[in-house]
Amino acid sequence: QVQLVESGGGLVQPGGSLRLSCAASGSIFSINTMGWYRQAPGKQRELVADITRAGSTNYADSVQGRFTISRDNAKKTVYLQMNGLKPEDTADYYCYARITVSGALRTLDYWGKGTLVTVSS
Repeated sequence: QVQLVESGGGLVQPGGSLRLSCAASGSIFSINTMGWYRQAPGKQRELVADITRAGSTNYADSVQGRFTISRDNAKKTVYLQMNGLKPEDTADYYCYARITVSGALRTLDYWGKGTLVTVSS
């Protein structure tokens, strides 16, 4: 019953900005770390940024200073504000969340289906 749904991807020019959102829904007891990963064609999926429930953040060196991750615990939503976009940022962006589900209270990792970000003129 748990799912993550991303939104906000699209085509932007180099130097432009984009804001991604990911909302969690379903039988959720609590959400631990949430984050964003990306995968370009022919490459491994890599961490972009993550954020703990308390708000501690971690960024890949390649996006430090350009991207900002945030979350709204009441809305069960994580955001990624991307500024100063570069062509090398082009990738499928996936939302991640470690969630303790209701009932059995088992903690599992969940992934969204991805949203495409293309940076090109």
